[in-house]
Amino acid sequence: MKDALKRAVERAKQEFDGVVPHTTSSSLVGGQSTTLDISEKNVYRYRKQRGLNLGSWFVLERWICDRPFSCARPPAQSDLDVARGTNAKDILETHWDTWIGDDDWKWIADRGINAVRIPIGYYHICGADRTILNGTDFYPFYDTYAGAWRRVVQAIHKASSLGIGVLIDLHAAPGKQNNDAHAGTSDHANFFGDPHNQRVTIHALRALVTSLKTIQLPPTNIIGIELLNEPAAPSDHALQSWYTSAIASVRELDPTLPIYLGECWRTDSYTDYVVQHHSSSPGLTVLDHHLYRCFTSSDIHTSAQEHARALGDPNGEMSKMFLRVSEKLGRAGGGVVVGEWSGALNPGSLRGTPGEEKFFVNAQLELFETTCAGWFFWTYKKQHPGDTGWSFRDSVEAGIFPSFVSGRKGEPSTFEIEQRHAARNAARDRTLGDHTRYWAQFPGKYNHQRFDDGFCCGWDDAYSFIVATPASAKTISEIGFKGAWARKRTADHGRSYWEFEHGFVQGSNAAVADYHAFNR
Repeated sequence: MKDALKRAVERAKQEFDGVVPHTTSSSLVGGQSTTLDISEKNVYRYRKQRGLNLGSWFVLERWICDRPFSCARPPAQSDLDVARGTNAKDILETHWDTWIGDDDWKWIADRGINAVRIPIGYYHICGADRTILNGTDFYPFYDTYAGAWRRVVQAIHKASSLGIGVLIDLHAAPGKQNNDAHAGTSDHANFFGDPHNQRVTIHALRALVTSLKTIQLPPTNIIGIELLNEPAAPSDHALQSWYTSAIASVRELDPTLPIYLGECWRTDSYTDYVVQHHSSSPGLTVLDHHLYRCFTSSDIHTSAQEHARALGDPNGEMSKMFLRVSEKLGRAGGGVVVGEWSGALNPGSLRGTPGEEKFFVNAQLELFETTCAGWFFWTYKKQHPGDTGWSFRDSVEAGIFPSFVSGRKGEPSTFEIEQRHAARNAARDRTLGDHTRYWAQFPGKYNHQRFDDGFCCGWDDAYSFIVATPASAKTISEIGFKGAWARKRTADHGRSYWEFEHGFVQGSNAAVADYHAFNR
């Protein structure tokens, strides 16, 4: 046991050799600490989210699964086209009951996935509140969609039984928030052109939140709701004004429910919006960035290896952007995730080099793991197998995507407090020394006790998250929204807060390294 402890300590030390401090955080000194409930609900919400999108389960996309479109009305591309076709109710209910089954859930859990993002349309909530459909394109189709909500609830409970968190994503809003068929209809978008559509969407979101709170035996694994998927707004002002109203309305019902916001690929602008308007919220406000490298002319003419190198470069544009916004959002009590990404590349990017697709996937994973609070691959599977770029299941089975993500759970005996504290103190002494020596190069007023306190707090909380991992989960829970969690751990966010936060992040990382080393 002593040898194992020694190896754990050495591993923790190695993890922090050469680390240059990253600005942030505050201390637990002088009665400034805050007491946080490291409950199962908070563990689900604040942990690192390593997830999948369950695409084309409720919101249909023909390129993923074309079977439900067999009797759809032309152009047969959207949910409304299916609803207007023949035999729609039977077709949809058969699809909902068979697209994702128990075997799929088990396969997902066995890969270490701890979260799913479930895209739904507002019409899928009508079984909880019929009035959602009033004055919308889907008004005539209540009977067609009334059974959807019960199946969404079943999915939430099934995920809970496996320790998997659920992010409910409003993928299709009244009037369509973008021009794609996955926004519910094959018509042009008119969400931003009609205030009625915007009001009905808030009504749908309120019905969603109310229903999530009142379902039988409410599960703790709801990690958040996403207000709109990929909104194509005429201006930032138009979208942010609606976001402000929608967030206020949702948080009136549940102040602590995490809210995810699509940021229109203008991440810095929406980071500033969150910092300015939502820093005082008791709940997480999370930006959802979607990252693909297969659509633009530049993407097509860039090789897979060049894409991978650019994404994997710690001094590259994407890495610096994610680190910048993660820090700012963390201090505002929020964070950033990559809600959609894939291994898909345009044929023009492929050079026939062995392992180029795997290299591309791994570069993205490394980027997200080191800079974001989580990620959700698009998508879990396709009806027709073999697409290793878009189908997670095919990618894993082809050896392109890792067969297991994050850290497996170890034995309970590894959680002995005395052993953890010995490793913690050794790692803290090393990193505190590094921190102090580095900042000694720059004359100024410092409070390195704040770093010390932050490190110990980060280490202890990281292990508390690990211990609180749901019993049914296959992988440990790691703090993902480190900045937001650190901010909650102290009431003193003054001038020395950055030292606390810096210590907290390093302490949390060191604890996870220690855990993995101890369980080898």
